[in-house]
Amino acid sequence: MTLWIFDLDNTLHDARPSIFPHINQSMTAYLQRHLQLSLTDANALRQHYWRRYGATLAGLMRHHGTDPAHFLLHTHQFPELDKMVVRTRYLRQVLQAVQGRKIIFSNGPQVYAREVLKLLRVTDLFEDVIAVEQTRYRPKPDVSGFRHIMRRYRVQAAQCVMVEDSLENLQAAKKLGMRTVWVSKDSRYPACVDVKISDIRYLPAAQHRL
Repeated sequence: MTLWIFDLDNTLHDARPSIFPHINQSMTAYLQRHLQLSLTDANALRQHYWRRYGATLAGLMRHHGTDPAHFLLHTHQFPELDKMVVRTRYLRQVLQAVQGRKIIFSNGPQVYAREVLKLLRVTDLFEDVIAVEQTRYRPKPDVSGFRHIMRRYRVQAAQCVMVEDSLENLQAAKKLGMRTVWVSKDSRYPACVDVKISDIRYLPAAQHRL
């Protein structure tokens, strides 16, 4: 049976209007406090690590010895998360129409991921949530998280389908032999992408192409 591995942010919901700006602001403030940087320098460093490693946390751990649990605790606090989540219409019906086992694989922390799923009202449709803690704080596109999933579920890469908005993460999945679905309005169709859809709503109709 196919194991569907779903990213969370900007795949199952739109994090761009409120959630990502809030996280970016919180991360920049964290860098200011703990690295004694100006606002401009902290923001630039945050973006540099994100571009280079796929996640700001990865750069902070590698170059500054940052405690990942402390960083995530202070950068993922949402007093009004219920007002920030942009729900995808018919998401529950969409996921129910996808045939196979389903899990979440997120670079966010476990508490955040589960709270978003609860607000989306789809928690019960997923067997598990693999968050950054379960990858020993080695976020996507690091392949260790993908390998952890394959070991945990005793599946081969060819049995897995990664559904993501991040092309870099899909490249990592494809190199391991997974099938890939890119959720993007981008006009490109890179070699690492098996199926491209502009919105998660179109996944059920596209699944036969895999």
